[in-house]
Amino acid sequence: MIYNRCGRSGLLLPAISLGLWHNFGGDADPANKSALCRRAFDLGITHFDLANNYGPPPGSAEEAFGAILKNDFKAHRDHLIISTKAGYHMWDGPYGEWGSRKYLIASLDQSLRRLGLPYVDIYYSHRFDPDTPLEETMRALDFAVRSGRALYVGISNYPAEATHRAAKILRDLGTPSLIHQPRYNMLQREPEREGVFDAVADEGMGAIVFSPLAQGLLSNRYMNGIPSDSRATLGQFLKSDQVSDTLLAKTRVLQGIATRRGQSLAQMAVRWVLRLPVVTSALIGASKVVQIEEAVAALAAPAFTESELAAIEECLSSH
Repeated sequence: MIYNRCGRSGLLLPAISLGLWHNFGGDADPANKSALCRRAFDLGITHFDLANNYGPPPGSAEEAFGAILKNDFKAHRDHLIISTKAGYHMWDGPYGEWGSRKYLIASLDQSLRRLGLPYVDIYYSHRFDPDTPLEETMRALDFAVRSGRALYVGISNYPAEATHRAAKILRDLGTPSLIHQPRYNMLQREPEREGVFDAVADEGMGAIVFSPLAQGLLSNRYMNGIPSDSRATLGQFLKSDQVSDTLLAKTRVLQGIATRRGQSLAQMAVRWVLRLPVVTSALIGASKVVQIEEAVAALAAPAFTESELAAIEECLSSH
């Protein structure tokens, strides 16, 4: 495993982190959930990423990981980075989402109970709240650290301007923002184009990017059409109309580039997001142990040549 320094902090994060957004809900096989986490840890993945609403049902991923911590990782807590978030809808009523101090602290207390922990390593504001003063949201994150509930704080899905403001508020409070978690992959490059990565670098933060495989589009999953058990067929976070003929043609070209590099398309997609110095870690999801092994193996590939990057850009910009 490669460990990268997160911005200008003292914290090192693995280049590959495991996210529990999918496949850790109440309907998932407990033995498989344990196997995924154990194999990830054996391969040097020390960072496990959660949120209050991960499931389904909401909260069940944290409960599942709490059981894994108790049964599998009890002796290894100080070798783990455990993160959770709050911001999206978690419970009904006026206090169950967005960025108020009431919601963020109540949610963190609930998350800690589900995880069976006195603190998490990283606590995120999961999304920017346009209706709550940013000072209130950031003061809640500062309080999470000062009260011993979290060691570090971060933000996720924040636009560039709000990233600058959030970082300044936290810095003035004495609890610098450690990390930003945006969606980023070959097909979704808004953090590059809209200044988020520039803001992250300017503010001394690190970036951990989620969905590096674009919900499986950047893998061989859809090369020959839409599988019956895929997210696109089931309508889970990916719609079938996103899998267009033009997109499939691009992925076949990308697969050719990956093959010449000695990689699968999925491995090249992971390696590609890590090409930027601002990106500390790629956050992957997995339903099978072999997917974790494949992602970690992507780190063994050489850096991209200028001609490879140019070929990728040409493919992605084609119509």
